Amino acid sequence: MILAAVGILREARIVQGPHINAVAGGGRSDLLLERLAAAAPGATGVLSIGLGGALDPQLAVGDVVIASEVIGDGRWPTDEAWSDRLATALPEARRAVAYGSDKMILKAADKAILHAETGAALADMESHVAARFAAGRGLPLTVVRVVSDAAFTDLPRAVTCGLTPDGGMNLMGVLAALAADPKQLPALIRAGRDAETAFRALQALAPRLTP
Repeated sequence: MILAAVGILREARIVQGPHINAVAGGGRSDLLLERLAAAAPGATGVLSIGLGGALDPQLAVGDVVIASEVIGDGRWPTDEAWSDRLATALPEARRAVAYGSDKMILKAADKAILHAETGAALADMESHVAARFAAGRGLPLTVVRVVSDAAFTDLPRAVTCGLTPDGGMNLMGVLAALAADPKQLPALIRAGRDAETAFRALQALAPRLTP
C-alpha cells in the first residue's frame, strides 16, 4: 500500500485507489504529519502528489514534475528506481528538484528568488513533510506534482483562505477575502482556471500510478 500525501480532498479523491491511500493535510504540516502517522501501518512507500507552483519559468500550467529530490528545511533524495518507473509511465513528466514549504509562494518575485537560490523547479506544501516522514520510517519516497500556477504569475492572497483543516474548500473564506479586497477578482478567476487545467492533468495521470 502506497501512502499518498496530498493537500486537499479533491486531490485525494483523484489519486485514491486499491493500492494508494491518500491523506490530505489541508495546508498544515502538523496535521499532515499526524495523519500520515495514523495511516502508516502497512505502508510500503510514500508518494507526495498533487498540484504545485512553478518556480522555473520554463514550466507551464499542467506540466508534470517527478522530483529527483526534495529540499526545504532539509534535503531528501527520492527513490531512484521508483521514480524511474514513474518516469516510464509518465513520459511527459520532467525530472527536477521540488521545494517543500509551509507557506504558499504567492509572488512571482519570490518564486524567482527561490528558484535562483535553490535550483528547485516547483514548490508545494506537502513534499517536505512526506520526505521527513518517509525518512523517519525508512520508507521509499517519490514525488509527482502538476503545475497549477506559472513562475511569472502572482497569486491573489485570497487563495490562502481557500482551505479548511480537513482539506475541503473554504468558499466563505475566499469570498470574505475578496469582499475585503475586490481588486483580487481577476487574479482569482485566472488562478481558478489554471487550477482546473492542473486538476485535469492530475486526473489523466492518476490511472498510471498503480504500482
